[in-house]
Amino acid sequence: MRVVWLYRLCYLILLVSVACVLLITSKTRVKHETELKEAHLNGKDTDILGRINRMEATIIELYRELKNRDQEKKEIAEETEGKIQEKNVYKKLYPKSYLFQKWGDHLSEEEQTEAETLYRKYGYNVFLSDRLPLNRTLPETRNPRCLEKKYPNDLPTISVVLIYLNEALSVMKRAIRSIIDRTPAHLLKEIVLIDDHSTNEDLKGEFDEYISVINKLHPGLVKKVTHSEQLGLTQARISGWKASTGDVVAVLDAHIEVHVEWAEPVLSRIKADPTVVVTPVFDRVNFDNLEVIHYNEASHAFDWALWCMYESFQPEWYKLNDKSMPGKSPSVMGIFIADRKFFGEIGVLDGGMKIYGGENVELGLRDHGIDIGDVSDRKKLREKLKCKPFKWYIENVYPQLDPWDDVVGYGALKNTVKDNVCVDQGPVPGTVPIAYGCHYYGPQYTYFRKSGQLYIGGIKSHKYNNNRCLVDPGSGTTPGLYECNVAKEKGMSFLWNFKQGKALKNKITQRCLEVDQGTLVIQNCTGQGWEIQHTITDF
Repeated sequence: MRVVWLYRLCYLILLVSVACVLLITSKTRVKHETELKEAHLNGKDTDILGRINRMEATIIELYRELKNRDQEKKEIAEETEGKIQEKNVYKKLYPKSYLFQKWGDHLSEEEQTEAETLYRKYGYNVFLSDRLPLNRTLPETRNPRCLEKKYPNDLPTISVVLIYLNEALSVMKRAIRSIIDRTPAHLLKEIVLIDDHSTNEDLKGEFDEYISVINKLHPGLVKKVTHSEQLGLTQARISGWKASTGDVVAVLDAHIEVHVEWAEPVLSRIKADPTVVVTPVFDRVNFDNLEVIHYNEASHAFDWALWCMYESFQPEWYKLNDKSMPGKSPSVMGIFIADRKFFGEIGVLDGGMKIYGGENVELGLRDHGIDIGDVSDRKKLREKLKCKPFKWYIENVYPQLDPWDDVVGYGALKNTVKDNVCVDQGPVPGTVPIAYGCHYYGPQYTYFRKSGQLYIGGIKSHKYNNNRCLVDPGSGTTPGLYECNVAKEKGMSFLWNFKQGKALKNKITQRCLEVDQGTLVIQNCTGQGWEIQHTITDF
């Protein structure tokens, strides 16, 4: 850098000198021309003028030469930079790896190997995470109206709980750093780390040193609780609540980063009503390049398999035409914030929930025939709190969820006359079900409802998902398979009478679903019957 600036300085001095010489010679030339006119161009003056002209030409030539040299050096530098870039294009060692589909062209083969090894271990780009600053700047993704809001200073204090198991060290450090840097000190009571029996060595000695450094600057700010055995996510969250002392507890994942003024809105909401449980709107961090991707505002919900999903808010929220306003969700998606005492009064979380995801719903939902263990304590809690029945929840809180209380049988639907023949949804998308050899997988899943609807090809959890119903078109012999909502709107015959082992007869047309020469048909009943794989109640 110094060499470059020295060259530029010399060049600048030279240009100034040239400019001065040109200015001086110009003035001198004017003066001499005047004298020459007065002297009628005598021989001596003519010689002086010639020398001045030659000097001016020499200076102009020198200026042009310097300019050409500067251009040559610029071209050489550009050519050198191009060769360096060509040299740094490395062969991809892992062309099928998801990590390198949109990232990593600049990495050497050694770096690619390191990055791929870490990716296989953690599932995201730890190689890049280790090289990002702990206090990296986040893009502003919040609605502009959110940034205009003002919050009081006398808000409740907050304990932030981070749950982790063999998380990447740099990710842990960045989470802690973002919380400390972007939460007002008078509100941040503590950060509680719950280690659910990690085995990574860097989460022991090196991480403990990092925590020690923080606590020297902020005494007692970071607590660490380590499980002697792996207890699972639900128990880890309960441990975090028990170790917390703030007015409010925020139970978060460890792989998070927070914005400035992230805590004030939720604390203000809980101060106004300590009985609400708040789940913040959060964005996605790409697994490969770790860029932050904005997520639109949405309600947090679930399906009957207890998988988390995004859902629309209720219509009244959209009528507000203000995305900065809080919206109601029928569930929480992983992370939540609540008044610490109130959270304890309602029983925290069900410690008996062992499977990831179920603790977010925790409404006593059970699949048929599964031993759910002893839930007597939760039933006593429900009685103590005078909880409303689940039917009330479906009707008032989550009406989008399609109730399955009238499903009486499910599974493969097998013909009693034709050997090893089951009803199958056929090609998808399509409107014609087929007869096919029984394999008992998804395409042959049927669900029979007490109302007479027969879904083929699986059942959807939500009313807008449009399950596909078996239909008698009324003419011809080919059965139909249409979205149930469409069938109902168009007045199709989609309701059936059925008893286990007996005929499947349409309530309107009185025709039956049967098999003829290996083909599924609708025809006058000939005595063929069907058996559904599982029955919930007699029908």
